[in-house]
Order: sequence, then C-alpha cells, then structure tokens
Amino acid sequence: MGGVSAQEVPPKGKRQINIVYGANFTKDEEQFPGASIFSKDEERQVQFEHQGADLWCDIAIFYAAENKLRAIGNVRLQQGDSVEMNSGKINYDGNTKIAKAWENVDLTDGQMTLTTDTLYFNREKQQSFYDSGGKVVDSANVLTSKIGTYFMELKKVQFQDSVHIDNPEYTIDSKQLDYYRISKNAYMYGPSTIVGEEYTIYCERGFYDTKVEQGYGVKNTKINYNNRIIEGDSVYFDKTTSFASATNNITVTDTINDGVIRAHYAEIFKEKDSVFATKRAVAISLVQLDSLYIHGDTLMVTGPPENRELRAFRNAKFYKTDLSGKCDSIHSKEKTGVTELITNPILWNLDNQMTGDSIYLISDLETEKLDSLKVIENAFIIALDTIGKTGYNQAKGVNLYGKFIENELKIIDLVKNTEVIYYMYNDDDELIGIDKTICSKIRLLMENSDIDDITFFVNPDGNIFPEKDLPVEGRKLKGFIWRGDERIFTKDDIFDEDDNSIELVKIRGIDNPVDIDTEERERNGLPPLDPSIPKQNSKAITPKRPVLKKLGNTQ
Repeated sequence: MGGVSAQEVPPKGKRQINIVYGANFTKDEEQFPGASIFSKDEERQVQFEHQGADLWCDIAIFYAAENKLRAIGNVRLQQGDSVEMNSGKINYDGNTKIAKAWENVDLTDGQMTLTTDTLYFNREKQQSFYDSGGKVVDSANVLTSKIGTYFMELKKVQFQDSVHIDNPEYTIDSKQLDYYRISKNAYMYGPSTIVGEEYTIYCERGFYDTKVEQGYGVKNTKINYNNRIIEGDSVYFDKTTSFASATNNITVTDTINDGVIRAHYAEIFKEKDSVFATKRAVAISLVQLDSLYIHGDTLMVTGPPENRELRAFRNAKFYKTDLSGKCDSIHSKEKTGVTELITNPILWNLDNQMTGDSIYLISDLETEKLDSLKVIENAFIIALDTIGKTGYNQAKGVNLYGKFIENELKIIDLVKNTEVIYYMYNDDDELIGIDKTICSKIRLLMENSDIDDITFFVNPDGNIFPEKDLPVEGRKLKGFIWRGDERIFTKDDIFDEDDNSIELVKIRGIDNPVDIDTEERERNGLPPLDPSIPKQNSKAITPKRPVLKKLGNTQ
C-alpha cells in the first residue's frame, strides 16, 4: 500500500484518523484534490481506526490534512463491543467525531436495530439522528417516525413527527415519543393515541410501559374502556389487572346508558364492571329531557349495562328541575327502574315536602319516564299555604303512593290512619276555613304542585274551622317538621361546603418539569449519568441536524 506524504499529516493536537489497512492506494488530484484513495484487495476491506472506533469499507477517500474520511461500499463502523453501523456510504470528520451515513443505513447496539436512509452519528455526544424517516426494532416493538434521535448513554430514542409503534397487542401513534430501550417505557408528548384490543387511550402527555400495557396520561387524557369513556387531569390504566383510575376534574361516560359521573377521584374495575367515585362525585342521567343529578360522598356503579346499579353513600342528595331530595344513601337499579332513598329520606316535589321511613321513585322501563312514587311508613307531606303564606297544608298516613303523568306528580294517595290539615279559599282567595280531617284513605289531586282537590274515603271525621276558632298549635299534625331551609333548589345545592372546598391533588409533571432520564436510570438500577451529559426535562424538544462540513467536492 502507498504511504501518506508529510504535508498530508494533520497538525499536532488533532485527533488523527489512523489507517489500519490501506490495501490498494492511489490519488486523483483532479476529482479529489489532497485526498488519498484506498480500495480493498482480494484479502480484506480497507480499515481505519479513530479513538475507539473501527471503520471498514470497499473504498476510502482520506483527507489526512483535514482529518476527514469518505467511505464507500459495504461500510461498517464498529464502536466498542456493542455499537455497529452499516451503510452504503459514510462521511466522517475526525475532528468533530461526526459521521454521516446514507444508503440502507442500520445501527445496532446488540439489543435494538435502527434503520434509515440517512443517519448522523455524533460520537462525541454519543447521539445518532435521522430526519428522513427511520425504524427501530427491538425484542418488544417496531417503532417508526420521520425524525429520530438515539441517545446512547441514556439508551433512549426520541421519535418525532408521525411516530408509530407496532406491537402484536396494540399500536401507538404520537407527535413525539421518547422510548427507553432497557425498560421499554414510552413517554408521549403532544397528541398521542394507543389502541389495544379492548381499549383506546388518547393523551397529550403521558407514560406507557409497553411490556405490560400499563401507563398514565397527565394532559387532556381520554380512555375508552369497557363501554366507558374516562377523562381527567391524570388517568392511569393497567391492562393486567383490568383497572383504570383518574384524578382531578374527572368525567366517566357510560356510552351505552348515556350516564355520566363527575368527580375528582375515580376507579374503574373492568372484570367487576364497576366504577367507584369520590371527592365531589355526582352521577348525571337523562330523565325525559331533564338531567337528574345524584351525589354522595362515595358513588358506586356496578353491573353490566342492562343490569346496572348506582349507589350513593353518605350525605346522598339528588336534583332535577321539579324533584329533589336527600338521605343517607341512594340505591338505583337499571333493571327494575326503582330508585330507593334510604335512612332519613326527604323529597321535594316542587313546593311539596315529603318524608317517611323509606322513599321509592319508580320509572317506566319502556319510556324511562318517572311513573310513580312510594313513601313507606310514617308518610308525611307538607306544603306552605301559597295564598296566606303563614300556614301549612299537611297530610299524613302510614304509606303514600304517588302517580306521575308526563313527569309531573298528579295523584297522591295516603292510606291507613290518614290525617289532613288544609287551608280552604274561595274564588277571591279569601280564607273560608281550615279543614282538619281524619279517615282511612285520602286522595290528593295536584295541579302546578298545589293541591287542587281532596277526596276522603271511608268514614271521614273532621270539620272546617274558622281561622279564629283553631289555635295556632292545633294547625300542625303530630310529627310536623318543616325543613324548607334544607330544600335543594339547584344542581349546585347537592354539594356542601366540604365538597366545594376540596383541594385538588397536584399532578406531577403537568406544570413542573420531571427529570425522566434520571428516573429511568434509577428504575433500571443504572448508575447516575455523567454530569457532562445534558439532562432533558419532560417536554418536547426539536433536534437539530448535526453540522458536517463538506469533504472537498465529494458531497
């Protein structure tokens, strides 16, 4: 092989590329001025070495003075025992340690392989970069993107623009995704969608363990899971345990029954077909074009769509435009259409207050409209006298049965040991007297939430007293308790001070950067990073193409 002339040797201090095997030597000053040209012989390829890396090729154009090399044909660059890059051509700058490889490029570190048309390899920073489309394949996934950067010390690939992951169990599409080769963990930035066999996840910042299909989103996250759509500030998902949870500003939508749960914490169990929600939790459903709001310290929805059951525990309240109530707990069954108010229930139908030991609201299963009402044991109905504004119309009995017509309570039957106090007026709204009667059964016909007509059944016994003849203390039935100050007038009234003063959990990573690189190394038992290697916080970055100066006129 021919030698290199003295004037071609780079000045002292430069990190010189060394010729290991030059084989055939020639020069072509017209086409490659100042370059030495080496080509393989019958025994082996041309070989060069530079600071821990070896390069083999069929033809090499070597600018010794500039410390630059162009390799052509079956090029292989080997760095240490692990990193190997193959391509059709490489330009390498020994001063910056930057290589540009093109034509069927593949780079492997023994655990994954990166293929692309053109790849920039910065040995100083231990980074490789492509911006013309590339693919990474490891033992778990196939990842593609238009732009990619491989950080070798971090063992991380940052994919940008049209990112796609193919896995036998799922696919991922993202604007930017950082993938850690050892853990197989993916961190997503910008609009991202994960589609599994039984779930779809969308988020704009999130994490996903690609090995076990487990992850979370912390920005605009939505999971479509088991006929439910889960949204919240932070949403967690685990396929193995069939579990999802959400924190802060949550909405869980039942896509079959059109019900919605809002809360600040929720858990979803797929195998049990159940939802648990707390922290200002409310279930919202549609009843004849009117929203029904049910609240409790804790909400539970269980069972398949056709047999779903809703339970609200502790401080339970509900509201719709003309009906509201409160009790210790509420139990509603989809299959029977029955909603039960349990322990100390009270119900308001517009201006009518109803109490009893147990209260049941029954819906028509076909029309889904409110059909009837039952108050069992110690039934008591009270309404303020809307004309005189001082007395109260009252009726009581053992049980109360009400009938709704077009969503309005029209008929009320009170049975067993019934009693009535009713203020009677003429057409000029002048008080005629106060009716006080007892009998076996009473029927009240309602109009615009007022008593329009009263019918007494079986031996009624009573009188109409002039106002002056009935003392004030005699104008209230035994057990009378007016609870007008507790009445729920709006959907916001179902929440108390504790509900409205909840301090939301601070979701980590939304507002404050997270040092994910360090976390990943700790998670995988790796030593701390070299302090000279810049850390990347959890935000999208735009890589820049490495600067590679021209090698003479060869590019």
